[in-house]
Amino acid sequence: MLLQLLESLEPAFFDGPALLKMVGLFCINFFVIWLIIHFFYYPKARRRDFYFTYVLLASSIFMMIYLMDGAKMEVGAALGLFAVFGILRYRTESVPIREMTYLFFVVAISVINGSTPNLSGVEHIASNLIFLIVVFLAEHFMIARKEGCKFVQYDNVELITPERREELIADLEKRLGLKVLRVEVGAVDFIKDLAMLRVYYDDPDANRIKSIDRTLKFPKAPDAFDSV
Repeated sequence: MLLQLLESLEPAFFDGPALLKMVGLFCINFFVIWLIIHFFYYPKARRRDFYFTYVLLASSIFMMIYLMDGAKMEVGAALGLFAVFGILRYRTESVPIREMTYLFFVVAISVINGSTPNLSGVEHIASNLIFLIVVFLAEHFMIARKEGCKFVQYDNVELITPERREELIADLEKRLGLKVLRVEVGAVDFIKDLAMLRVYYDDPDANRIKSIDRTLKFPKAPDAFDSV
């Protein structure tokens, strides 16, 4: 009875085929985004906050593009949308490169799925499979070396010279308890006897992305008045 009632109403209020098409495309987009986030991004990053962000962002972008009649959107509007997310900054922390790359990736997939409603179901599935294959190859074959990286503030600047590189590596291995592969020397402060080192080490758990390894500086100590 309810279905007959809805079908008897104006097409502007209820359009069954259009509704099914929108729901079907949304399900395809959501499923592909979920596969990418759950099986490729999350196992390495373990960032639930970005998991949440990607799912909601991809869903909202798809619905916005689709309901704005994405097939007729001008190129300028699409480029403007990418520009908005290109300047997106999270005020609580800087977004790492890997997370920003996945952000653009899920936005691109949602824009394509939402702006091409006239494609056949097979074409939609094929285009999304291409995205899945690309991210699979990038995660599993393009980064094959099992190594980690840490930024270290080093206090023995006498060992940073090229001729004493072996001594530097030995000292770092003793302090860090890691097998050091190579060291890159960055900023040097001879007044404070400090140097910024990028230390690459053998990491048997390289399948896990450790965001803490990319920390460049120690957090500031809380102000004395903050504890009052």
